[in-house]
Amino acid sequence: MNQKEFINTITPFKDRVFRIAKRLLVSTEEAEDATQEVMVRLWNSRKKLNKYSSVEALAVTITKNYCLDQLKSKRATEMRIVHSNYSDGQAGVDKQAEDKDSWSWVEKIMDDLPEQQKLIIQMRDVEQYDFEEIAKVMDMNETAVRVALSRARKTIRQELIKKHSYGIKNS
Repeated sequence: MNQKEFINTITPFKDRVFRIAKRLLVSTEEAEDATQEVMVRLWNSRKKLNKYSSVEALAVTITKNYCLDQLKSKRATEMRIVHSNYSDGQAGVDKQAEDKDSWSWVEKIMDDLPEQQKLIIQMRDVEQYDFEEIAKVMDMNETAVRVALSRARKTIRQELIKKHSYGIKNS
């Protein structure tokens, strides 16, 4: 694979790799480093890329493993969800403040989710991967991915309900 073919192959999903790295590592600089490292690893193995059914799935797997290794080595000390494209231009100031507060709570709740659930939520609900792709990347079967996603969503929903009903007594 020559340089032009390589660039054409990775360009469609390079931003996804960055967003996944950013979600796991939080720091933009560390996410950029991770993305660069993944691209270098793909470049170094470019002669073998043709044997993979999905180079994108391979890139996401490399990204996930690299980021988790970085987290284990304590290079990143704080994890939190980052969702920079969340906005509602039509909402009033009160609604915007309420939405921002709710999103803050979702971030805090997601911080406490297991790594696997956190990554599955990122891939499915933010990156819009289908279950088959997530299963490949996570080395799980599709049913297990669906169960983990369901559990993560249920945890988030229950915790949000608790936060929003704090101080309200049910008769």
